Order: sequence, then structure tokens, then C-alpha cells
Amino acid sequence: MAVIERIAGLAQEMTDWRRDIHAHPELGFEELRTAEIVATKLAGFGLEVHRGIGKTGVVGVLRAGSAKRSLGLRADMDALPIVEANTFAHRSTQAGRMHACGHDGHTAMLLGAARYLAETRAFDGVVNFIFQPAEEGIGGARAMIADGLFEKFPCEAIFGMHNRPGLALGKFAVRAGPMMAGGAYFDIHVTGRGAHGARPETGIDPVLVASHISIALQSIVSRNLRPLDAAVVSVTNVSASDTYNVIPQTAQLSGTVRAFTPEVMALIESAMRRIAKGTADAFGATAEIDFRLIFAPTINDANEAEFVAGICAAVAGADNVNRNPNLIVASEDFSFMLEKVPGCYFNIGNGAGAGACEVHNPSYDFNDGALAMGASVFARIVESRLAKSN
Repeated sequence: MAVIERIAGLAQEMTDWRRDIHAHPELGFEELRTAEIVATKLAGFGLEVHRGIGKTGVVGVLRAGSAKRSLGLRADMDALPIVEANTFAHRSTQAGRMHACGHDGHTAMLLGAARYLAETRAFDGVVNFIFQPAEEGIGGARAMIADGLFEKFPCEAIFGMHNRPGLALGKFAVRAGPMMAGGAYFDIHVTGRGAHGARPETGIDPVLVASHISIALQSIVSRNLRPLDAAVVSVTNVSASDTYNVIPQTAQLSGTVRAFTPEVMALIESAMRRIAKGTADAFGATAEIDFRLIFAPTINDANEAEFVAGICAAVAGADNVNRNPNLIVASEDFSFMLEKVPGCYFNIGNGAGAGACEVHNPSYDFNDGALAMGASVFARIVESRLAKSN
């Protein structure tokens, strides 16, 4: 088995779709044009189309045979607020917006799989093609779930794919259990007592308190977690007065936390609250913390990961599938769907050529050479899992 010949014949058409979407990027919950393109094409392929799931999300439903079994295949549609540095013909036409993460490619691959499966219908059951808005930390997955995604479109398993720069074209990476870190943002508001910069003894310096909190937060990973529990705590912003001779009344710390299990994320949050309050108390100040989980850890079901690895091996060859890749410290909100339905999230190689720099980079571009292979994997997942009975 290899790339499906019929899908290979769609490569140029998928490339055209992808480049058109790339040239017209839309931010989260603003994907009106992209959603309309997706909905129109799905309807043209003969699918039942549902718009407005999670504000701008689209779900296409394809039925074949009589079985009640159902699967979900998911792609993300949103772009990033980045000024594109590329000069090729399909560069962004929208100032300050860019498909710098490959969601244009993910959408095109899933459309290609939908067209092939609609034409061949070599399966028995129901496939829900889920085109999600607002993946980039804005809550698109949660919005679709809150809109009744899995009640309206039941799925016994769900699958998603993301390109991986640096992984060679034609290769895949998938692992059981944790695949990507969960991500949280935090703000710590410190309140002291303002004073003249020349008379610090008359005040309580919140900048000093914030500095001690920042240093103490670095002890969480090294002294509160087991050595085998990978996590990151990063203070990325410290703000207070903008005047030279004023000790301000307040200061703020902001940053991000990454962890690979809900238990470790909860432990870090608890430790942060204890450290912030205790440190502030020691100086006579107060501290309030706002800790917000933006992404749950992406955790693959072991059986579904093994299933996907087998499909990737069938399409690309066993030697081209890494079944134990490194954990990815970046985050993905497909994780919230995996909390509701067992499934698997995996990587497809984006190669190392032009445009294959890391994602979220102004010079990034999705590799069109991956479109047919990615669409073939999506299609084979369906044909294998929902195989017709003899």
C-alpha cells in the first residue's frame, strides 16, 4: 500500500486550495471565507454540511453502507497575527495575518480525503469531517464541544494530524500516551505600598516582591516534581512603574506553564499559589494569581496510536514511522477533543527545504508535497476502521 493513486491525482487541486487559503488567512473565530470554501466544497462532494459549529466551525457528514459506527477526522483552519516575510505568489494578502502553522495544509488534506471518500465510499459507517476554528489558543475546540459537537456528531474515535518541520517529507511520528504538553497562562498581581524612590523605607516595594516570586517559581520544577516529570515554568513578562523616582503600588508577573499530565499541571498551579502568597506575606505585600488552562495535555489512546502507526506504515513504509518520537512541549487544543473521545494526534513531515522553518515563523510555508500522503492516511484510517464486512 502507498499513496492512493486517486488522491495523488488530486495533488494539484489540493495545492490550489491550500495556496488560496494561505493567501487569505483569517484569525480565530473570523474564518468566514475559509469556512465558506470548506462548506461549499463538502456540499459539492455530496456531504451533509453543518455550519456554525463553535461559531465558525464546519462539520461535513458522509455516510456509506448501513453500519452505525462513526469516526471523526479533524483539521484546523485559523491563521496567526504575524507579518509574512515570504515573497512567493501565494503569500498573505491580509496585512499582519499569516498561515504560519500549516492549518491551510491541514484543511486541504482533509478536503482531499473527503472528496476521495465521497467518490469511492469504500467503507461502512459514518465519517464526520471536523473543520475547527480558533486553534491558536483562542478556544475553538472547546467552542465546538460546547456547541454539542459529539452529541450531534457521535464519534467512537477521532484523529488529527499536524505537519512537523524538520521531519523529512514522507515520514510520520506518533506515540501512545502524552504527545504534546498542556499549556497554561498566568498573571500574578502584587500589591505593596507606593513611595518615593529615594525613601523606600516608607513603602513596600512590589517590584522586589515580584522579583523574589519570579526566582522562587523556578524551584517548582526542580524541587516539587519528580525528575521524570517534564514541565516548564517561564516568567515572560514583569511590569511595574515606568517612572524613575517612584516605587509603584503594584507589579505584575506573567508567563506560561507546560506539563504533560493534568496531575502535574495541577501540582504546579498549587505550588505557584503557595509561593506567590507566602513570598508576598513575608514582605508585607499581597499577591493574587490568575492561572488559566489554555490547552490540556494532548494524550493519545494507546490502542488508537498503534492503529494510526500501522496505517502510516502501510502508506509510507514501516521505516518511515517513528513510534516513539520526543515529547513536544508546544500545545494543541485537539487535546480537549481527546478528553471526550479516544483517538490519536500525529505528525506528518514537512521536510527541510524552503519554507520548512519552525512553525510560527514569518518565513514558514506548508510543504505541498505532503498533501497527497496526508490525505491518503486520513482516507485509509476510514477504510480500515470502517471496513465493509464480507
